[in-house]
Parts: sequence; structure tokens; C-alpha cells
Amino acid sequence: MIRSVGVIVPAHNEQDQLPFCLASLRRAARALHGTPVHLVVVADACRDRTVQVAQRSGATVVTIAARSAGAARAAGVREVLRRTRHLDPADVWLANTDADTLVPACWLRRQVRYANRGWDAVAGTIRITDWSGYQPATRALYQKRYAAGTGPHSHVHGANLGFRAAAYLRAGGFTDKPTAEDHALVAALAASGSRVHRTRTLTVITSARRTARAPHGFSSYLAELDAGQDAASA
Repeated sequence: MIRSVGVIVPAHNEQDQLPFCLASLRRAARALHGTPVHLVVVADACRDRTVQVAQRSGATVVTIAARSAGAARAAGVREVLRRTRHLDPADVWLANTDADTLVPACWLRRQVRYANRGWDAVAGTIRITDWSGYQPATRALYQKRYAAGTGPHSHVHGANLGFRAAAYLRAGGFTDKPTAEDHALVAALAASGSRVHRTRTLTVITSARRTARAPHGFSSYLAELDAGQDAASA
């Protein structure tokens, strides 16, 4: 039974997007009705007011200078585990999202429900609502590729990923990678025997911004799709 929840948000110069993300997380935390939630923002090499924004919102702030999503997520997890060290790691749930992401009010409640049903990890999906600056063909191609298939999906997003602390420790934790740390962890979770639930019913809204925070990450993928449409129309 999950007795405590941690939420980890890595952030690199996110003063503009972070307030909206944290507001959505506070709503999701209230929906747990009494389960303690530890909200941790990891400010990674920030030169703006990310730290002050996070503190004003009541989040715990961890500062690092790694410029690495993997290192940031790992630092956030360590802080949650420190705060919940009196509990069995099997009873602690760790939810991950990104600073440019909005989660639904049911986000944490549903993850905890899956955990209490025996799942060790939950991998959800993402949705983009603002395609400003992209060609219509890029949006159509992305949606066609992303929505392909039915049933459990094949996607992994650090913006919508949760797991039991015991499973995380058993898998060896996040690797110190600037990108794809989420894929590496989910592979390690599966390899170590954890039950990973891939669901299309738990979706977050993320940005389609062109200024990437992680090399070869989601923003880079969208930019490549858009460049492909330029080449096709040339």
C-alpha cells in the first residue's frame, strides 16, 4: 500500500513554464486526500529565477550543475528517499514529469491506484495542444505515428512516468545521461522483474517548444519532423 508520494521535476531555466506545471501538480496532490506528497524541483544549472519560482510555490528545491536530465531526476529521487527513509521503499511512489508539462488532477491518484493493484511502474502518454510555429503536415505526421496501434503503447516519457521506490532501487536508478534516461530506466525496471503498466488512459499535456532542454530529446524529434516536411515540399 502506497503511504507516501514523491514528485520529481527537473528544470533548466524554466521560470516561465514552471508556475503552470507546479499549479497542476498541487491540484493532483490535493486529489490524493491525505497521502503525503513531496514535491521536489531539481534546478539544474539555472541562470534565471527557476529556484525562486519553485520556492514560492512551496516545492523543495535541489540545485545541481550537471546539465543532465538523468542526473537531475536521480537527485530528485534521492531527496524524496531521504524524506521518506522511515518508510519501506515498497510503500513509496515516485512520479516524474517535466517543467513544461501540465498534469491532470487525477494524475497521482491513478498512479497510486495502479500501484496498489500491484504494478511497479506506470508509463503514460503525452498530448500537445499548442503547435505554434510548426507546419500542419508536421502535426499530422506526428499524430499519425504517435497514435499508431491499439492497446499498450510503446512510448516512454519522463514527463509522465511513475514507479515504486523499491523497484527503482532494484533497477539501479536513473543513469547519468543528458537524455533518454527515462528509456534506460524503464528497460532496467523490466529487466529486473518489475511490472510496467503502459497505459493510454493517463495523459499529460506537454509543450512543443523549439528550444530544447535535452540534446536529442523530444524537441529535437519534433524539429527533425518539421525539417523533413520542409525537405519534402522543396
